[in-house]
Amino acid sequence: MNIETNTVRLLGVAQVLVFVSFLITEGLQATAVGSGSMSDILLSISKRLSLMRISGLAALGQTIVIIALGVLYFVVFYEEYKIIALMALGCILLAAITFTVGKIGANALIPLSQEFVEAGAPDPSYFQTLGDFLYNGVDKRGSELYALFIALGFLLTTYLLYISRSIPRAISIFGLVALCLFLIYQVLQLYERDLFPTAQYLALPYVPY
Repeated sequence: MNIETNTVRLLGVAQVLVFVSFLITEGLQATAVGSGSMSDILLSISKRLSLMRISGLAALGQTIVIIALGVLYFVVFYEEYKIIALMALGCILLAAITFTVGKIGANALIPLSQEFVEAGAPDPSYFQTLGDFLYNGVDKRGSELYALFIALGFLLTTYLLYISRSIPRAISIFGLVALCLFLIYQVLQLYERDLFPTAQYLALPYVPY
């Protein structure tokens, strides 16, 4: 299968945009959220509402880019590799859904933080319980599942690039290895959190790819 060079470049640009937009979204949110106890997090958000809202808009933009990338890969490869192209699209759409659900939880922290401050920052209270559920249970878990599904989708699309010889074989093989390591890292992050500091090195080869 011969794909035009400009099409391959467009796929590459879209994939880089997904990666960069995720870093921007998570970076903005991390700045707004801060660290510490849930009370500290709610207080931090209440002082950085604009930054938190900007992070939400960035997340919306990222979701659009994710869906566009999945559709683009599907359109390019569907005619010749129907099943793999459909599986890749499904994984990428699942990534978009889980990411969106997670960020809905994050955005729900905005009114919660305002109510927390208006109530005089009581400790302990249901604010901390609900905040922990939205932040650790919905947002963080959503981001972890997003990374897992997007890695599966990218693994399939990289395989399509490999069998179609759309990019140099060395690059696609490196990508397949990097994504397999990244998937192992994501599974460990989901189920073996004690190994997280060590396992994060498995994700490093994905960055240059």
